[in-house]
Amino acid sequence: MIRLSLSRMIFVLGTLSFGLVLICLIALATGPSNIGFGAVVDVANSFLRGSADTAAGDASFDIVLRVRLPRLILGLLVGAALATAGVIFQALLRNPLADPYVLGVSGGAALAGIVVLALGGLLGISTSFVPIAAFGGGLLATALLYWVSGGPGRSGPTGLLLTGVVFNAFASAGIVFLASIAGFFDGSRIFLWLIGHLSAVEIDAAGLVAVSVAIGFGVACLLSRSLNLIALGDETAAQLGIPVDAHRRWLLLSTSLMVGAAVAVSGLIGFVGLIVPHALRLVIGSDHRLLIPAAALSGAGFLVLSDTLARTILDGRELPVGAVTALIGGPLFIFLLRRAQSKGPLS
Repeated sequence: MIRLSLSRMIFVLGTLSFGLVLICLIALATGPSNIGFGAVVDVANSFLRGSADTAAGDASFDIVLRVRLPRLILGLLVGAALATAGVIFQALLRNPLADPYVLGVSGGAALAGIVVLALGGLLGISTSFVPIAAFGGGLLATALLYWVSGGPGRSGPTGLLLTGVVFNAFASAGIVFLASIAGFFDGSRIFLWLIGHLSAVEIDAAGLVAVSVAIGFGVACLLSRSLNLIALGDETAAQLGIPVDAHRRWLLLSTSLMVGAAVAVSGLIGFVGLIVPHALRLVIGSDHRLLIPAAALSGAGFLVLSDTLARTILDGRELPVGAVTALIGGPLFIFLLRRAQSKGPLS
């Protein structure tokens, strides 16, 4: 195991944290109503001084704390979850194209959540069970993917991609069917899920995502050394004393938890788990002890920045954030697939 210096970790994570703070300031200050950085600082000072009640009638205060801040927090959590999940999938499956969206894991989580959303009334199930259903759907999709692919490294990039296409097609068909039989309100929510969004923010939902991401991220960090060895091969990891099957199960559970929670509140936002890990590996390498926290910070910043673009790129109208990430990630995905094909035959 290559020694990871503390100074390098502090420098990389400190730089990413500083960049994330700047992105957050831009997101809070920018939108259909541009309020400027000075107003954001004033709102923050009022909040920290405990004078929020006197400032509550101010338009800038309401825009920052009641509209943009909850959306910002949700974007940070969802981006961190999807990017961390992408890192774990790529290591466990030893496949550079592994990503929760591309592999159909997000689709499975969305389908399970929408079943509860659309049919919960008929089945006597509360919509509060949507996140639990999404977690179960993501876990089932992950298990099926792992089974169909034959295990880590046994299915080439194209084979794994085709498996994900099948999963996504099945999930999309189920989602469209449920949307067609659901009422108008639920149908609108379902179609909003299909394109990915950060607009409908509830405090309870954000809290659930925060807990899920914290648990999943904690497990990933604790097992980051094992992930380094598993990425080299199961036999190598086992020879070095790693309980491969047990650690893989914990990692898959934590990944499904993060993806399920993210999908439950934001819908299908694609390519975050593909773009961020690849960009980071080019800069900081593949040591998961550094890559996992770096991916969480970068994924959070990438999604918040994408959402800021979605809110501002069209004057007076708002794009779904999933459309922005797809516009960025789609061409990169094609490039990575072509590069993988050029290295040899694919199964």
